[in-house]
Amino acid sequence: MNICVIGNNLTGLALSKALVNRKINVTIFYNFKKKIFKSNRSIGITKKNVDFLNSQILKINKKYLNPINQIEIYTEKNRSQKILNFNEKNKNLFNLIKSDTLYKLLKNDLSNKKNFRIKKIKKSNFYNNIIKNEYFDLIINCEKNNILTKSFFSKKINKDYYSDAYTCIIFHQKLVNKKAIQIFTKYGPLAFLPLSNNQTSVVFSIYKQKERISEKKILELIKFYNKIYLIKKFSKIEKVNLKFSSARNYFSGKILLFGDSLHQVHPLAGQGFNMTLRDLRILLNELQNKIDLGLPIDISLLNEFQKKTKHYNLIYANGMNFIQDFFKLNNKFQNDYSDKIISLLGKNKLINNFFVKVADKGFAIH
Repeated sequence: MNICVIGNNLTGLALSKALVNRKINVTIFYNFKKKIFKSNRSIGITKKNVDFLNSQILKINKKYLNPINQIEIYTEKNRSQKILNFNEKNKNLFNLIKSDTLYKLLKNDLSNKKNFRIKKIKKSNFYNNIIKNEYFDLIINCEKNNILTKSFFSKKINKDYYSDAYTCIIFHQKLVNKKAIQIFTKYGPLAFLPLSNNQTSVVFSIYKQKERISEKKILELIKFYNKIYLIKKFSKIEKVNLKFSSARNYFSGKILLFGDSLHQVHPLAGQGFNMTLRDLRILLNELQNKIDLGLPIDISLLNEFQKKTKHYNLIYANGMNFIQDFFKLNNKFQNDYSDKIISLLGKNKLINNFFVKVADKGFAIH
C-alpha cells in the first residue's frame, strides 16, 4: 500500500509516522519555498490523545510533556474570583508540549524508516501529475492553501473571528507550574499554559481594533493580567489571523483532506490538534480493516471516514464557537448574572465531569 502525504507540517508528520508504523509506504511532498517549521507555540494534548500518540505514533519522553491538573477560568469583571475551576489532583486534564519539540521528534524518527520518503515539490505541474499517478493508492492533503485544496475543496463553512492570536513564551521564576489559566478579557481570551517550572506559553486572541495594536501594548496587557508569574523575559511574539473553516466534503476522488485544511477552529480550548488526532485514530481503524481483509483502498474507506467524523467535528467546532461568542457578548454587556450562572453550573459535579470527558475524548467515543 502506497500513500502520498502533501505537507510536512506537524499534521503531515504525525499522520506519516502513524502510517509508517503500519508498514504502509509513505511519501511526503512539500513546498520547499515555505518557511522551515519553527515556532514558539505550544500544543495542549488530552490524556486520551497522549495515550494514542504513545501507542500508535511515537513514544514521547515524559520530560517533553508538562501535565496540567487544574484549569481556572476568569472574566474581565471577575479577575480575582474564578468562575470555573476544573481540578483533578490525582490525574491529568491534559499535557502541554512545545510545537517545534514534537515536530523535531517526529521528523527525526521518520528519517530512519525505510518505508518513508520526503521530497520537495519543484515543478508547477506537480499537483496535476500527482492526481494521475497510479502508484499511490491514496493522496492525503494536509495543506490549507495549495492548488488541490482550492480546486477540489473550495466549498467550506467559513467564519471570521475578527481576531488575531498573539503567542509567545514567558520565562519566569521556578514554581510548581501545573495550572492553566484562561481569562476572557475585554480584548479577547488570554491563556497562560505552563510548559515547565520556569516557562509558560501565552496565547492572547485579541479582537481586531480600529487602530493596530502594538507589540509593546500586548506585552503590557499580558503583564497586567498576569497574577502568578515573576516574568524575567519574553520570547518573540508570533501572530496568526483567526478564522473558522470546515470543509463540506472531506474527499474528492482519491484525495482526502486532513488536519487544519479539513477543520480550523478557535484556539481558546486548544482542541485543533486534538480533533486531528481523533480523526487520525478513525482513519487508521478504517485502513486497518482494509488491510486485514486484504482489500484495496477505495471510495468506501473515504465514505466511512467522512461518515464517522464530519458531523461530530462540526458539532464540536460549533460548541467552541458558541463559547467564544458567549464570552465576547458577556464582556460587551458586562452582565453579572451570566458569570454567576456559569459558576453555579461549574460547581455541579455531573456537568463538570461531562465537560472534562468531552474535552478529553470528544463527542464520539470510538
